[in-house]
Amino acid sequence: MPKIADIQETPNPNAVKFILKEPVSHGTSHSFKNAESAVGDKLANSLFEVGEVQSVFYMDKMITVEKSDLAEWDDILPALAVPIRAAEATAATNGHRNGSAAAVGGAIAAAASDDPRLGEINALLDDRIRPYLAGDGGWLEVVGLEGSTLKIRYEGACGTCPSSLTGTLMAIENLIQDEIDPDISVLAV
Repeated sequence: MPKIADIQETPNPNAVKFILKEPVSHGTSHSFKNAESAVGDKLANSLFEVGEVQSVFYMDKMITVEKSDLAEWDDILPALAVPIRAAEATAATNGHRNGSAAAVGGAIAAAASDDPRLGEINALLDDRIRPYLAGDGGWLEVVGLEGSTLKIRYEGACGTCPSSLTGTLMAIENLIQDEIDPDISVLAV
């Protein structure tokens, strides 16, 4: 049963980040955009059952919950704490380290591509972008690289945050253009 170490605001006013003392996953992120997508996931489903929850994202020792515009945090936070505390902590397995989610972000896309730039891009994102997004309750997944267009998907608090679709996206594109390939454009999908 994970204990809540802290609850933090995020740049997205409709999302909060729960910091846990025990992990609920090891090295993998779990993102649910609605209650229907959470069927089969006990933790996410229980959070949607609280009501007024728009999305759930979790990885390692972090859970980000986005509420509806009409809900008030003072009303919903105590209700969200109940299923989080009731969730089962995940024991480490061989080959997985606590906090290893940064190594997973674009691993699938990189493995499916023979473009060497994708590996460089994921390494750069792991080093310079993903830790900051996780600090704000979000994440970034590389969907793929098609020609000179890098497709990414924001998750967690970043998924609906206005700054992720403007300033953060431009910063990521500028970083990739400066350090890997000046012709790459970045598109959030």
